[in-house]
Amino acid sequence: MYFRWQIKMAAYIQLVLLWGFIALLTASVLAETKKKEESLGDKVHQLMEWNNKKSIIRLNGDKFKQYVRTAPRNYSVVVMLTALQPQRGCSVCRQANDEYQILANSWRYSQHYSNKLFFTLVDYDEGSDIFQSMKLNTAPVFMHFPSKGKPKKGDTLDIHRVGFAAEQLAKWVGERTDVQIRVFRPPNYSGTVALALLFATIGGLLYFKRNNLEFLYNKTSWGIIALAVIFAMTSGQMWNHIRGPPVMHRNPNTGQMHYIHGSSQGQFIMETYIVMLLNTAVVVGFIMLNEAQSMKGDPSKKRILSLVGLGCVTIFFSLLLSVFRSKYQGYPYSFLFK
Repeated sequence: MYFRWQIKMAAYIQLVLLWGFIALLTASVLAETKKKEESLGDKVHQLMEWNNKKSIIRLNGDKFKQYVRTAPRNYSVVVMLTALQPQRGCSVCRQANDEYQILANSWRYSQHYSNKLFFTLVDYDEGSDIFQSMKLNTAPVFMHFPSKGKPKKGDTLDIHRVGFAAEQLAKWVGERTDVQIRVFRPPNYSGTVALALLFATIGGLLYFKRNNLEFLYNKTSWGIIALAVIFAMTSGQMWNHIRGPPVMHRNPNTGQMHYIHGSSQGQFIMETYIVMLLNTAVVVGFIMLNEAQSMKGDPSKKRILSLVGLGCVTIFFSLLLSVFRSKYQGYPYSFLFK
C-alpha cells in the first residue's frame, strides 16, 4: 500500500508540473502574441501618422529595417529606391518620382484608402546601406514587399519593359497586392493652350489672306505637313505619349549617356527624335534623286544633286539599320555600319 501511495503521489506531482508547464508556456505565447500585436499596432499607427502628412513616406536605413523588413507586418509596402540629389545627375529618377507621386496621391485621396498599403521612398544619399545590402547599383528601382513572406521576382518592376508611368505602376501594384488604384493626374492645360494657339494662328492667317487663298492648294505645303505627321507617328511619338519613357539614360557606373534603348520593348524620347531625323534625311535623299532626274539645265549640277541624294539615302538608311540592329539583337542585316 505504501508503494502504491508513493506511485500515485509521484503521478500527481508530475501531472501538476505538466499542467504548470503548459500554463506557463501558454502565458508566454499569449504574452508574445500580445507584444507582437502591440508592436504591429504601433508600427501601423506611426505609418498612418506619416502618411497623413505626406503621401510618400521617406525612409532611412533604420526605418526601412523596422517598418519594411522586420516582422510582424500585415500591410504591403511599395518602395522606390532612387537618387534625387542634383549632384547625382539622375534625370530619369526625377521623372520617375513625378509619376510615383501621382500614383501615391491617387491612393492617398482615394475612397478605398486604407492601412493595407503604403508608398515609401529611399534616397541613395539617405540610405546607401540599403542599396549595398540589396546589391543595387542603379536607380530608380521599384520594389513591393508583401505583408507575408519575402519578395519574389515579380515584386521588382521591370522598368525597361513597362516603363514607370503612373498608370503602369498602378497596374503593377494591383497585380501584386490586389489593390486597384485609379490614377488621377493633375489638370494639364498645355495641350488645350497649344490647340487654341493653333486655331488662332490658322484663323488669323485665313483672315489676312482672305483675298488670296491659293496657298491652300499648294501641293508642296500639304506634302510637308503629311510627311511631318508620318515621321512623328513612325518614330514612336504616340508610344511616348502613352508610356511616358525617360528622355535618355545615364549609366550610373560609367556616367555614359545612352540615347538608344537596348531592347525592342522600350525606347527613350531622344531615340524617337533620332529616328525621325534619320527618316527625314532618307526622304530628302529620295527627293533629290527625283529632282535630279527631272531637272533641266547644266548636267554637272544634275550629277552633283544625284550624288548628294544617293549619299543621303545610303548613309542615313545604314544608320537606321544600325539603330534597328542595336535594339533587335541577332538581326543579321547591315549596310555601311555595324
